[in-house]
Amino acid sequence: MNSVQLENLSISELLGELTTLFPNKVAFSTSLSWEDQVITHHIFSNDLPIRVFTLDTGRIFPETYSVLNSTRERYKKDIEVYFPDFKSVESLVTKKGPSSFYESLENRKECCAIRKVEPLNRALQGVECWITGLRSEHSENRKALPIVAFDESRQIQKVNPLANWSLEEVKAEIKKYNIPYNVLHDKGFVSIGCQPCTRAIKEGEDFRAGRWWWEEQSKKECGLHG
Repeated sequence: MNSVQLENLSISELLGELTTLFPNKVAFSTSLSWEDQVITHHIFSNDLPIRVFTLDTGRIFPETYSVLNSTRERYKKDIEVYFPDFKSVESLVTKKGPSSFYESLENRKECCAIRKVEPLNRALQGVECWITGLRSEHSENRKALPIVAFDESRQIQKVNPLANWSLEEVKAEIKKYNIPYNVLHDKGFVSIGCQPCTRAIKEGEDFRAGRWWWEEQSKKECGLHG
């Protein structure tokens, strides 16, 4: 795939092109964020043959469930839900308690690996093209984010249609099409993950400041995207 050529396409055209390049082998992972809701809208509105799935870690916000439900009702489409392996969760919580992730970076990454990474890898089995809602503005680590990349660890093409979009452009798209979105975004939550690991950010703070805020020196990633 040529990233430069894809940059000249509208989001609907880009998504449609992917279904031609990878017939029945394209999947989109949504966290039901602003960005992901924009992509979901264009997939469902154009009735594209792209699997849409989300990860339910068992610790997400009630508001996230609400936007999942409102999205299903709006588009009359299914969103596949993947849960972590229950035995792994049971073992983790039994041995380390329900809040071990606050105690060390190692513990937090272990929790993310069990609740996020394993179910994601399961959801991507048999997929050749993985679509995400990542944007280059999200963090320093993503500053040079390309529209098209190759995920070496999973040996899969990874496409980030909104890589070059600003947050203002995302919000404008939400408003233009009246797309359902998480009301926590209106309360200062910009990056929404698990409830115990997410807080609202203050004016002037980095986009990722609300995630794992007790880990100031970490890269603020969970392992889904490196």
